[in-house]
Amino acid sequence: MPPDSFNSFVTNENVWSQIISKKDLTSGRPALFLDRDGAIVEEVNYLHRPEDVALIPGAIDVIRQANELNIPVIIVTNQAGIGRDYYGWPHFMDVQKKILTLLSYAGSAIDAVFACPHHTDASPPYFHKNHPWRKPNPGMLITAQELMEIDLGASWVAGDRSSDLQAGFNAGCRGGIQLQTGHGVHDIERDKSLSLANETFDVKSLESILDLLTELPLFK
Repeated sequence: MPPDSFNSFVTNENVWSQIISKKDLTSGRPALFLDRDGAIVEEVNYLHRPEDVALIPGAIDVIRQANELNIPVIIVTNQAGIGRDYYGWPHFMDVQKKILTLLSYAGSAIDAVFACPHHTDASPPYFHKNHPWRKPNPGMLITAQELMEIDLGASWVAGDRSSDLQAGFNAGCRGGIQLQTGHGVHDIERDKSLSLANETFDVKSLESILDLLTELPLFK
């Protein structure tokens, strides 16, 4: 599917909600939620230029494997740079188009994208003390469940920050994987992520997204 045909929009609550796959392809299935910066693409402070997009090795392979297993792949990303007026939605759209195009050329695809610009340091209309969509809050994941009818309780989330896993924990996901790329190189992110583990929420810490091919329970 060419990127220009994607159903993209910013809702009236100033958040990004992009559903790419039809509901009959996602309904009842556990999803793989992926953070974007530092997990799928190399960390660039406030990424907003398509020419700065560089996929992390293994991202294509992991997403393609999920596609082959009919596991919906959903990007959930905080975008405080928009809220702080460092860049705007058009820049975000250009970056997203570049990412999705690179994946498409490699035979892999994303099923949905959600983004939250709200932040305590943001300017209106994005100032919010604790927006339900901003990770570690679970709003983006819950909205994905509502719109796509995924099996949230069997889903997994992967990202470089502990807040990515906390969002999955708060949404009632089955588990989370902390990636040691991007901000995940810092021990505090690994340690805070591992501390979330309990009887209902499994946690792993892996070197990079490539390791999901062998370590993600959804792939077994």
